Amino acid sequence: MQSDDRQESQPDGSSQQPGPGVGQQPPVMGQVVPGPYGYPPSYPPVPPARSRWWLWMLLIGVPIVGLAVLTASVSDSLRPVNDLIESRYNRDRWDGTDKIAVIYIEGAIYEAEGGYVKKQIDRVRQDKSIKGVVVRVDSPGGTVSASDFLLHHLKEMRHSREEPLPLVVSMGSVAASGGYYVSMAVEDQPDSIYIEPTSWTGSIGVIIPHYNISGLVGDKIQDESVKSHELKGMGSMLRELTPEERAIYQGLVDDAFARFKEVVLSGRPKLRPQNPGESPDKLDKLATGQVFTARQALEYGLADREGFLDDAIARCIELAGLKDEDVRVVYYKQQTRLFNGLLMEAAQPPLSLNLIHELATPRAYYMCTWLPGMTNATAK
Repeated sequence: MQSDDRQESQPDGSSQQPGPGVGQQPPVMGQVVPGPYGYPPSYPPVPPARSRWWLWMLLIGVPIVGLAVLTASVSDSLRPVNDLIESRYNRDRWDGTDKIAVIYIEGAIYEAEGGYVKKQIDRVRQDKSIKGVVVRVDSPGGTVSASDFLLHHLKEMRHSREEPLPLVVSMGSVAASGGYYVSMAVEDQPDSIYIEPTSWTGSIGVIIPHYNISGLVGDKIQDESVKSHELKGMGSMLRELTPEERAIYQGLVDDAFARFKEVVLSGRPKLRPQNPGESPDKLDKLATGQVFTARQALEYGLADREGFLDDAIARCIELAGLKDEDVRVVYYKQQTRLFNGLLMEAAQPPLSLNLIHELATPRAYYMCTWLPGMTNATAK
């Protein structure tokens, strides 16, 4: 019996595979091609279908991500104003239940509403388990109004209980001018201002910066503002101050300076005159705007004791009449508002009209710096 090798014999003796006859078209994809011997038909190979997983991921993922962003943004905007997180300080040393709170005042003081510092103050006022407060000051100062705002609320916080809260100040690297001003929240408590060995403090004084750039711009820029009175445009950077303008600004500085000295006397009994009505000579010698080292500050009565933050906390515990084993020291972290913060920062142009107005607006500063106006503008 002969084997079937599925080949056709040709007249010339050659053989070939079955296929379309002469004049026939080759099969197209999916067409049934009958075999010459009745065997099951063969099919041209069909290419594999392309995967569409990425399309489904796109259709499903984009709406989910968008919904998540919208939900986070809405919840972020509806979050309570005081969204600070209470954290523990040195829990290995203080692990009790009676709280001593640490309030941090760091950097330049500019926010008229107090910002992060005011939130910390509010948290202390709300928490009745807090028995004392340490104010950690590491600031060169800021505007007169912002510094006075914080001092006012620190004093209100201290007197918000039946008995005034013990309040101790711990000075960091710099606690000068407005930084020293807010430190007077200690009022007349004894031994309540601690200063680190390398700290700088003092700078008791006021400055209203004015920059005359007329020599820089020459005749290229002229001030032709239309004003209701000549004094409305006083302090223009395109000319020198007139004698009248200088006298007015000096009066503003003198008024703020007198306020500064009153505040210092309220918190530094050692600098008060011995008899009512006398001039505070001791303070007048110090209120020159000069910055003092820790050693000088202790010698002149601007600070009470040399020490670090832990030393100030220990003194606050002592003033509160507590024991170390009964104390828990806390501070407050500010939560990061991811969407609101990043999007608002990204929306701010590098040079805005706001910044230009800041540079051109006269302000009085309790600040230890030679360029307060520029510092304020860049801090915004």
